[in-house]
Amino acid sequence: MAGGKIRKEKIPRSGGGGTGAGNHYQGGVSFHKSKGQHILKNPLLVDSIVEKSGIKSTDVILEIGPGTGNLTKKLLEAGKMVIAVEVDPRMVLELQRRFQGTPFNNRLKVIHGDILKCDLPYFDICVANIPYQISSPLTFKLLAHRPAFRCAVIMFQREFAMRLIAQPGQNLYCRLSVNTQLLARISHLLKVGKNNFRPPPKVDSSVVRIEPRKPLPPVNFKEWDGLIRLCFNRKNKTLGSIFRQKSVLSLLEKNYKTLNALQLSQDTTSQDTEIAELAALGDGDAEMEVEDERNDDEMEVEEDNAATDKAAFKEKILGVLKQGDFEDKRSLKLTQVDFLYLLSLFNKAGIHFS
Repeated sequence: MAGGKIRKEKIPRSGGGGTGAGNHYQGGVSFHKSKGQHILKNPLLVDSIVEKSGIKSTDVILEIGPGTGNLTKKLLEAGKMVIAVEVDPRMVLELQRRFQGTPFNNRLKVIHGDILKCDLPYFDICVANIPYQISSPLTFKLLAHRPAFRCAVIMFQREFAMRLIAQPGQNLYCRLSVNTQLLARISHLLKVGKNNFRPPPKVDSSVVRIEPRKPLPPVNFKEWDGLIRLCFNRKNKTLGSIFRQKSVLSLLEKNYKTLNALQLSQDTTSQDTEIAELAALGDGDAEMEVEDERNDDEMEVEEDNAATDKAAFKEKILGVLKQGDFEDKRSLKLTQVDFLYLLSLFNKAGIHFS
């Protein structure tokens, strides 16, 4: 990590592999499995990845975790410029030494930092063999980048890659599948065995192509994610069963009442700000002080009214599911179009998820 203290590594006297457990060497630099440092050692595989990326001679290429530069060299040969983001200062120095004094030196920009914390510059295409522990946050950081890039060709752990491309009805189909496929077209390019890396990881990998959708679907993404989280919390249960849960009904009813209160106001501030301000009004013990002043008869009447309101709201929710014929369906088998339609039905009924 940038700015942290670097522990000095003992390099073995012989020129072979490292003697320390979990450490492997290339050019005097040790690789650490714990940091996700697995360097591609198969030159044919590197060539294949570059070829499948469809790089143009005018492309600015973003590479994440370049390591010692085996893939970087091929990218420099194919494109106009490579922006390499590397968190390990030892690898940064190795990369700079490798290309210093070569024709590629002026076309390589090395950024020393954490890819999840860096502000990314403009790029046309991303090609990377990434640390697998950052797969999910990195994918969504890239998809949120503006202006949108043409495509990304990324090496993922195989199971993660299979979740990205999973289709409705498949066991690996999940919230990750739905959210990424809403934002991008995703295709599997090739499977990569663990022996193609130094040091070899414990799992196989896959190379995936990600193409951001242009334009994005006209949907409120906070609303969308709220719905998808609920639906995939129990993806094998029917939607009728999920939306009958007290916790789900309570959450949606709270949103419903809050938004209804907002609609009565003529305030022109943003909806998110208004919701936050209204929610803050419920903090503290003011409500308890009012309740203490009421008599038992008033309490009973209000409890009866509350029960009636909850029952009516439950019927409202189930009515939406029945309207779209969703009550007996399961999230595991619903398509993007199904979820968009379901969200639109809920929103028309005044039900919101953010």
